[in-house]
Amino acid sequence: MNTLLAVDGSDHSYEAVRALKFLRRADQLTLLHVVDAPRPAYPMMVPEVAQELYAQLERSMKEDGEELLTRMQSLLPLHSGPVAKLLQVGSPAEQIVAAAQSCRADLIVMGARGLGPVKERLLGSVSHRVLSMAPCAKLILHGSLRQLKHVLLPLQGPSDAEAALRFLAQKPFQDPVNVSLLAVLPPTRPPWPVDDSAAEKLEAQALRHAKDFVEDVAATLRTQGYTTRSASVLGTPLTMILHEAEKLGVDLIMVGSRARQGVTRFVLGSVSHAVLHRAPCQVLVFE
Repeated sequence: MNTLLAVDGSDHSYEAVRALKFLRRADQLTLLHVVDAPRPAYPMMVPEVAQELYAQLERSMKEDGEELLTRMQSLLPLHSGPVAKLLQVGSPAEQIVAAAQSCRADLIVMGARGLGPVKERLLGSVSHRVLSMAPCAKLILHGSLRQLKHVLLPLQGPSDAEAALRFLAQKPFQDPVNVSLLAVLPPTRPPWPVDDSAAEKLEAQALRHAKDFVEDVAATLRTQGYTTRSASVLGTPLTMILHEAEKLGVDLIMVGSRARQGVTRFVLGSVSHAVLHRAPCQVLVFE
């Protein structure tokens, strides 16, 4: 598994480095820092002077960036794998995505910078853009990952399950984890008139199909060495995911990045951003 660790010197970046101890040894670990030097904002300044000021600032930021990369490398877990340091200049989000593509990353790990003390758990704009643009799994840390023993995996249909199984087949975690699978079906009535008894029977049938679906996925995971449990519930996806995470005390939630419609009519992908903001634990978004 190829891993890209993007660092910017923030506290959350250090949390991202510490989180690597819970991930398996990388076949290649790329340690990336992006320099984004601001242009002088003085319209009356002579262009040559402005360019020289910018060049000096960029040189200074590059030197600081090299020192940051060296410091971060010294903090990596011993089992991290072969490391390549990379210093890029430009838009952080664009450079992170480009680096992930060039090194064929299976996973991006990075910290999420807060937007102030009141909104410290909100993801910054760079994190959101990487989340939307990067074609691989993303683990964006907004706090400490203290242990990784229990993972909640909400599923939204067959294509989502296939993506989760592909990622988990790479054995991305250092130690064995317990995976709790969850199917959430919104409590909707059919478009034709039915009495309450018939509606309840339809819901019960849908839940049985959902239960069979997640149990099939759980069976596949067990053949890969994971321990599992599965559940199917009626309710609002975001509410039920957060409730299940709190109830089980999970260490990590894995969610798909895009909404999909499967034969089971799960509706989940559109809430992945909301889960990132409100989850009581860290969140990994897979493709």
